[in-house]
Amino acid sequence: MSTSDSSAAPTRLRRDATINRDKIVAAARAVYARSGLDVSMEEIAAEAGVGLATLHRRFSREQLVEAVFAERAKEYLALARDCRAEPDKWKAFTGYLERLCAMHAEDRCTSDVLTLRLPRSPLLADLRDQLYYAQLDLIQQAQEQGDLRADFVPEDVILILLAVGGVTSATARTTPESWRRIFAMIVASLRAEGADKLPVPPSADDLLAALVQPRAGRRPSGLPTS
Repeated sequence: MSTSDSSAAPTRLRRDATINRDKIVAAARAVYARSGLDVSMEEIAAEAGVGLATLHRRFSREQLVEAVFAERAKEYLALARDCRAEPDKWKAFTGYLERLCAMHAEDRCTSDVLTLRLPRSPLLADLRDQLYYAQLDLIQQAQEQGDLRADFVPEDVILILLAVGGVTSATARTTPESWRRIFAMIVASLRAEGADKLPVPPSADDLLAALVQPRAGRRPSGLPTS
């Protein structure tokens, strides 16, 4: 083999490895969006069109979740920062919430991205913290403007996503836009004017404990959460 042939072989291998990695991440994103986080590695390998051994050589389950969720968290963070540029802080907050719910209607993992703890993933923890404070800024500015009810808290964003997600799951095949009606009702209830006091919100830890339970009829994800 000539020198040029020798140098070309590692280049092709690196390119093939990159293609496989991208295929796996894209497949995992599609499967998580469709079925939630508690899917098997076999399902992801089949979606990617690679062998299970190839998948395991590239990723552990936790590494794959990190790769997919870091990408999604960056998208949500960019959305929150984009909405903060809106001068009307009520429109900024409700616009963010509506676009987040639209994403959740297409991707069941949106609420997981906002809450999932991966102890060995400083990257995801940092992105999630940045997103939490970007959301908090949108909430506080809308409250300071006097439009958003004062007892709204960041955990309520997750509850809204879960409510919209329930409607989406029930109506996806027949009336997939029905979630927008329940969303409009929810937004109307968030106005500060004439708002009755809300019940005490769940704690962040209790909400997380509920969210990490496997969905009915599926296996636990096997991911460490604390």
